[in-house]
Amino acid sequence: MLRRLVAGLAAIVLVAEAAVLVLVHIVLGKTTANQAMSIAGSDPDVMSKATYGLGVGMGAFLLLCAVLAAVAAVRDRAPGAFARVVLVTAAVTHGVLGVLAVALVGWGAFAVTSLILCLLVLTLMLYAAPAEAGNGAGGEVRDTPPPPFGELKPTSP
Repeated sequence: MLRRLVAGLAAIVLVAEAAVLVLVHIVLGKTTANQAMSIAGSDPDVMSKATYGLGVGMGAFLLLCAVLAAVAAVRDRAPGAFARVVLVTAAVTHGVLGVLAVALVGWGAFAVTSLILCLLVLTLMLYAAPAEAGNGAGGEVRDTPPPPFGELKPTSP
């Protein structure tokens, strides 16, 4: 129950973050397009299009993360290998952005970024991969316990 709630909450928060970041990039792109000066010789039109592209890319990535978290919540199963890699990438990105946010924006942005980071990490930890649940080497599950310490098994030469 808890892991479904956390994964669903992570999906909702990621959708909201994607919407906010796309909106911020639209405003920044329009502001850059309306300026009549170049920054270090850069074309304002190219800068505004790059800002729009970055906003779309970030929004799409966050929406992908939200869909993967929502699928894990609905199925109540651990995400697959691809989904785990994407969610770990998002978590690492939020960790780095949290450090930058506290330096550039303030503690409020750090708190929001850290909340999203915590939701992503908690989602990954609550949905442990099936191979991690085993008690043997390499993740396989053994039916019999390992031999006692003093017992020797014959080996072939």
